[in-house]
Amino acid sequence: MAGILGGLTQSVLQLTYLVAGVFFIQGLRDMTHPRTATRGNMISSAGMFLAVVITILWFEMLSPLVVGAGMLVGGGIGAWLAVSVETTEMPQLVGLFNGFGGGASAVVAGAELVDVLASGGSLTLGLTATASIAGIIGAVTFWGSLVAGGKLHGVVGDSPVSDTVGHAIKVFFFIGSVAAGLFLVVQPDMFGSVPLASFLPSYWVLVATASILGVFLVLPIGGADMPVVIALLNSYSGLAAATTGFVLNNTVLIIAGTLVGASGLILTVIMCESMNRSLTNVLFGGLGSGDDNVEDMEDIYEGNITETSPEEVEMLLETAGRVVIVPGYGMAVGQAQHAVAELAELLEEDGVDVEFGIHPVAGRMPGHMNALLAEADVSYEKMRELEDVNPMFSQTDVVIVTGANDVVNPSANEDTDSPIAGMPVLDVAEAQTVIVNKRSLSPGFSDIPNPLFARDNTSMLFGDAKESMQSLVNEYKESR
Repeated sequence: MAGILGGLTQSVLQLTYLVAGVFFIQGLRDMTHPRTATRGNMISSAGMFLAVVITILWFEMLSPLVVGAGMLVGGGIGAWLAVSVETTEMPQLVGLFNGFGGGASAVVAGAELVDVLASGGSLTLGLTATASIAGIIGAVTFWGSLVAGGKLHGVVGDSPVSDTVGHAIKVFFFIGSVAAGLFLVVQPDMFGSVPLASFLPSYWVLVATASILGVFLVLPIGGADMPVVIALLNSYSGLAAATTGFVLNNTVLIIAGTLVGASGLILTVIMCESMNRSLTNVLFGGLGSGDDNVEDMEDIYEGNITETSPEEVEMLLETAGRVVIVPGYGMAVGQAQHAVAELAELLEEDGVDVEFGIHPVAGRMPGHMNALLAEADVSYEKMRELEDVNPMFSQTDVVIVTGANDVVNPSANEDTDSPIAGMPVLDVAEAQTVIVNKRSLSPGFSDIPNPLFARDNTSMLFGDAKESMQSLVNEYKESR
């Protein structure tokens, strides 16, 4: 059914979709660097706005009042989330958005089947096949994202579980969802006489089994791997949207979904390489599932921990010529980025060479630390990636690690039996002195001890990241 612009030629619609697609591609290109990421986000948003507006005006889907009300409510919720969610909760929010995308794809694909039947049409092989794929991927994405977000938010247990029963359950529901999809494809006439009654045992059974599969796919995975899972589910949401685009024969949805799917998959591969993990190991393994970690921590730490204070750290900084600050998730939780930036500024005013060592998976998302430091007006030129800063640690007088754990664990390089063996880490132990700021000796997401804390050249500055860094700033100011 045609809308306000429906009388124009199809080329106008396709050209507008093409322009929107160009906006998406340019937006993604700009998002590859922190300096241009904001511009890329705005360009992509403009492309999506253009696509939505032309679609609403071209097709008569609902009354303008209903569409406007939906956009107003959705936009209001989005604006509220944007201003109220803490930066430390962004990974959960991304996971939630992934889930909404997947869920919407599953519902829209099903609604298209109902619409075709209600209008007296027949279900073609292409329509049922693409709807089945969209339903499976969309349902897995929705429920998997909810579980992943719950794990990151601490409302779902994040301990990894890997057992035969769990794998058997996943295989069972995977086969069940595929079988339901095949039934829908080979017997579309079952919908013919009584659409809704025949509809339930097929597409919605497919959605139900895929939903259970999504829960059991993510539930056994430990919290340490959730950033990778979020990236993978982002890819799934794009694939679900692209497949739904084929269901609706909508070009811009195919373009947008494909871009999201491809970029999410690339991000997943990058994160797996940064953690020296295979995707199979992430999905079916279990990082940090050992039972001897508590005993190992006692053996490593007992009698070997040197505690320090802001006053002692300030004295070290007075004689330092080069300082590297390594931020982690603890800095984000404590919102210590402004105190850290102030400390760096004070040191530079006194002629100290200060840089920031950023691990690609520090925090819970790639770029998390960069965004926080940029918020505190730290120059991007001061942020060094792992491969750039590692060779410089041996020439560094003091390294301050604030809120980071697994990404500075030397076991990755020194213990071949460690669960994180081979994972690229920041070699902070090579520096002359290492100050580690943490609340306690508790392990990171990998749930393994960190021998760095017991090294002779390491001192522990226990406490909240913001309070500790601010105390250090105050001590440094008083000594000038």
